[in-house]
Amino acid sequence: MAAFDYNAEAELFPNRGMRGRPVGYRRFNRAADAIRFAIEELPPQALVGAWLEVSEERFDAAGIRRLYDRPDYPLDRRAPALADREQHGSEKRKPKKAKPKQPAEVSSLGRLPDIVTKTGAGKKDR
Repeated sequence: MAAFDYNAEAELFPNRGMRGRPVGYRRFNRAADAIRFAIEELPPQALVGAWLEVSEERFDAAGIRRLYDRPDYPLDRRAPALADREQHGSEKRKPKKAKPKQPAEVSSLGRLPDIVTKTGAGKKDR
């Protein structure tokens, strides 16, 4: 793994196509601070299309995540569960239980057997 200078100046370009409060371009004195901001402070949808430039080298969201996860990252990291709850405001919701689907029964003619059709609906007798 090549050495990375976490003390170099860095520029962060978040995803500009997100709704709500936009997060724009930011310059940091240290790459470590830019990486921490991107991972811990940016909304997840802003990180998806974000990129970081350090010493004329660019890193996409996955690259920023790898730099944050490296053992030589110099700053303390937030606990993952705490960071997720703070970004989303609460714990994740549990998925809804799926309702069992009943297969439709088809007769030999290809129609459902319990369909009742009305004939002459809307006609008036004279």
